[in-house]
Amino acid sequence: MSSVRKPAVVLLSGGLDSATALACAVRDGFAPHCLSFSYGQRHSVELEAAKRVAQAGGAVKHQIAHIDLAAFGGSSLVGDGEVPKHRDEAEMGHDIPSTYVPARNTIFLSFALGWAETLKASDIYLGVNAVDYSGYPDCRPEFLEAFRKLADLATREGVEGRQKLSIHAPLLDLSKADIIRLGLSLGVDYGLTHSCYDPAPDGRPCLACDSCQIRQAGFAAVGVKDPQLARFSA
Repeated sequence: MSSVRKPAVVLLSGGLDSATALACAVRDGFAPHCLSFSYGQRHSVELEAAKRVAQAGGAVKHQIAHIDLAAFGGSSLVGDGEVPKHRDEAEMGHDIPSTYVPARNTIFLSFALGWAETLKASDIYLGVNAVDYSGYPDCRPEFLEAFRKLADLATREGVEGRQKLSIHAPLLDLSKADIIRLGLSLGVDYGLTHSCYDPAPDGRPCLACDSCQIRQAGFAAVGVKDPQLARFSA
């Protein structure tokens, strides 16, 4: 049996979910090639977290692609309005929030597909989650399946039959608490990650945006203190 690991592209934001997805790719025997994006996000501190996570998680290579989604606006994550804060669970689940970035996952997956083709890779991992999340339309199973079908028609490798793309979303049906439990069992150091949408200049999380609240609720449900906070407790 060959001991050579097949390559997989892992979309890595530097957040809790993508760090866990990276660990899943390693668990599944792939050689992870991590892809992050500098897209004009107000929380660009997440890119430093992505670098930390990629190194600790055993990435073969970590690539940061530079694109400017802020040029289009349409999201509070790229400076178009304020990030919503102090929302309760009912509010978070009511509608698609202003932190939704138009077509972001479609764009990210397209970049991942291009890199996968050059790597002769047939596997892409991402940390989308449809259960304990903020209602983004591009984090849903039907979107992922539609993109997979598109990929079969969109690349030379696919059309000529050398690539049959698999999109792995191992966290899709897990709660945030279950994601944390899974990550801890795989040795993920969540102290390296960053989730906040509106951090202070030093990266300190606001603890009030949807992402922060969902993260803190997850750690509370597991009964573990969020190790990220220890970096700012001094």
